[in-house]
Amino acid sequence: MTSRLFDHHRVAVEALLAPLAQDRAVETLPVSAARIAGAPDAYRHRVLAVDIVSPTDLPPFDNSQMDGYAVRAAELADAAPHATARLQIDTQINAGDTIAELAPGTAAPIMTGAPLPVGADAVVPIERAIPDRFPTGGESPQADGIVEFSAAPRPEEFVRRRGSDVGAGDLLLAAGTSLGPAQLGVIAATGLTTVDVLRRIRVLLIATGHEIREPGTALEPGQIYDSNSAVLSQALIESGCTVVAWPCRSDDAAELLHIVEKGAPTADLVITVGGVSAGAREVVRDALGPLGVEFSHVAIQPGGPQGLGLVEAAEHPNGLPVVTFPGNPVSALVSFEMFVRPALRSLAGFARTEREVLRLPLAESVDSPADKHQVRRASIDADGLVRLVGGPSSHLLHSYAASTALVHLPVGLGHADAGDPVDVWRIDD
Repeated sequence: MTSRLFDHHRVAVEALLAPLAQDRAVETLPVSAARIAGAPDAYRHRVLAVDIVSPTDLPPFDNSQMDGYAVRAAELADAAPHATARLQIDTQINAGDTIAELAPGTAAPIMTGAPLPVGADAVVPIERAIPDRFPTGGESPQADGIVEFSAAPRPEEFVRRRGSDVGAGDLLLAAGTSLGPAQLGVIAATGLTTVDVLRRIRVLLIATGHEIREPGTALEPGQIYDSNSAVLSQALIESGCTVVAWPCRSDDAAELLHIVEKGAPTADLVITVGGVSAGAREVVRDALGPLGVEFSHVAIQPGGPQGLGLVEAAEHPNGLPVVTFPGNPVSALVSFEMFVRPALRSLAGFARTEREVLRLPLAESVDSPADKHQVRRASIDADGLVRLVGGPSSHLLHSYAASTALVHLPVGLGHADAGDPVDVWRIDD
């Protein structure tokens, strides 16, 4: 088994996964409020497969930005506090009304979003009118239906012109854009009802071990519940993937190969957990080593035993990528964080692919093997001090669950005192 530094292994994993960005399958999603509300996960972290050209102008007609009066600005050019301009009140225009025409010498009450009448080129907000309220119940602001203005509006003031956001035929959103609320909103605003997105990366997740059993079943002596399938399924989903979790509950290499063969047609990536160390029965190493998966020991704790490579599969002419993690749950999750998560989030179109990194002081001293990059679980207290949670052992999943940060103690650092600064990844986002 070869040995390498953790950053070299991370580069190797990134290179293995990089081809997944090419020739991604495309799927079409409907765009409607009902669909988004009814299947919200279908739209999370989706990336446009092609450019979208706007089929219409936005806004689709000239409209008012304010509740106020639609006017011809030139007719109020001489308005001043000491010499108000007076206009006859025209018919009120509400949002959804057809486009009207403004008669000369009049001001039309207009609501926000209502179509600007032909002839008007400005809107005076209601609070600048005299009186500063609209007629109600048939009442006029004044008995003769006159409204006054004490200042001249600028031409185009509070007017939203047709196409001022985007014009018909303009690029609406470019391929590679991640869909969020604003992006879905502007697509819906143009009247488009579908959108083409890249298919999510499909992961076949195989937790291995003769001892693992499904939670809820009775355990015999020596057996444990399979936590790795739950741990990594959620981590993969949060990284924008779809997951098929298919445990291999034996140390039989033939059974593992059967799972890979059956799952390969609908997988873009295989991740295995366990069976990669130097024991007498290591199912992943025994099954996948002869197929071209390379196993190594990475200078990291936890998570030293690792593997990666391409295996032949009929549906994958360039080979099916395989990444293998050690079996202890903390080792598996740390391995995912260090080597796979950033690459998958990049493929999924996340704006931020890396964890937030802070440089904070330790609340207590810590020892670390100088020849390894040690990753410890921790929390950050109200004073900004890093407090370690649990020890360094790879089975302490409860400590991981109680943590909000990962502390990085790099190769060459054998000891750090309380108050010494360390790099910290926030994992509570």
